[in-house]
Amino acid sequence: MNALVLDHVCKSFGAVRAVDNLSMQAPAGSVYGLLGPNGAGKTTTIRMIMDILRPDSGRIEIFGNSLAGKAKHRIGYMPEERGLYRRMSVRKVLAYFGSLKGVTAAELPGRVSYWLDRVDLHGWADKKVEELSRGMQQKLQFAVTAINNPELLVLDEPFAGLDPLNVDLLKEIIVEMRADGKTIIFSTHVMHEAEKLCDFILLVNKGKVILDDTLPRIRSQYRSHSVCVELEGDTGFIRELPSVIDIKSQGSQLEITFAEDADCQQILRALLDLDKVAVRRFEVKTPSLHEIFVNLVGKSNEQDT
Repeated sequence: MNALVLDHVCKSFGAVRAVDNLSMQAPAGSVYGLLGPNGAGKTTTIRMIMDILRPDSGRIEIFGNSLAGKAKHRIGYMPEERGLYRRMSVRKVLAYFGSLKGVTAAELPGRVSYWLDRVDLHGWADKKVEELSRGMQQKLQFAVTAINNPELLVLDEPFAGLDPLNVDLLKEIIVEMRADGKTIIFSTHVMHEAEKLCDFILLVNKGKVILDDTLPRIRSQYRSHSVCVELEGDTGFIRELPSVIDIKSQGSQLEITFAEDADCQQILRALLDLDKVAVRRFEVKTPSLHEIFVNLVGKSNEQDT
C-alpha cells in the first residue's frame, strides 16, 4: 500500500515551472528523502502534498484520498517556516496544537508529557517559546508535528538549526516511527543524514525528477572510479600505471582514481604482478550520496544550458 502518490504533478508561478511532471510513490512504513538544490521545487512539492497549493495538473493521493484535508488527522506537517506562538509556554503550545489535531482531553496530558521527555524539553516546559534557542524551538516544532501520532509525517528541512546531538535525537525518533509503521517524507540539504535514514531517494532539480530509487540500487548504478589502497614500499611507479589519472594521499593510504573505461581489477592485478609493493588493503570506493548528487545535478544543469 502506498501512503502517498504523486502522478505527473505540475506547478508554475508565472513563467517559472517550479514542479515539472513529478511522479513518485511512497510505500507505507518507509522513509522517503526529497533532495535537491535550492530552488529545485522541494518546498512547492511539499505544499502541494499538504493542499496549501493546488497543482496545475496531475494527481496527488494520500491514503487513497485526493486531498490532504480528508486525511488531516493522519498527517503531521512540519513546515520550513516554523509556526510556534512565541509568548506561550512550551507545555501550552504542545497542548494547544494537540487539541487542534484531535487528541482527546483524556489523552492530552500524557501526550504532552511524553513529547516533552522525548525531545529533552521537560525542564523547559513552563518557559515561553521565545526563551528557547533555535534548536530547542526546532525540537518543539517536531513534537508539535508528531503529538497526534500521525501515520504520515511530512517534514521540510527537519534538521535545520540542530547541533549533532539533536540531529541524532531526531534521527532516532524517525527510525522508531518507521519501525512503528509510520511513513516519513522529508526534504533536506544534509546528504549524509538522508544516506543514513532513507529507504528511497527522490532527487529533483529545476522541478524535474532526476533520480527516484532505493539507495542500494542508486549506488549500484553509479559505480566509483576510485580505489583506496594501503601499500608498503615505493609507490612512485603507480602514476605510470595504465588508466590512472589521479592519486591522493591520505596518511598511509592512497586514493587512486582511474579512467571511466578502466576496470579496478586491472589496478589490483598491476599492483600484485609488479611485485614492487605489499598490498595491505585494496577497496573499491563506494560513491557517497553527496558525490552522486553533485554529479547528477551538474549534468542536469549542463543539459539545460
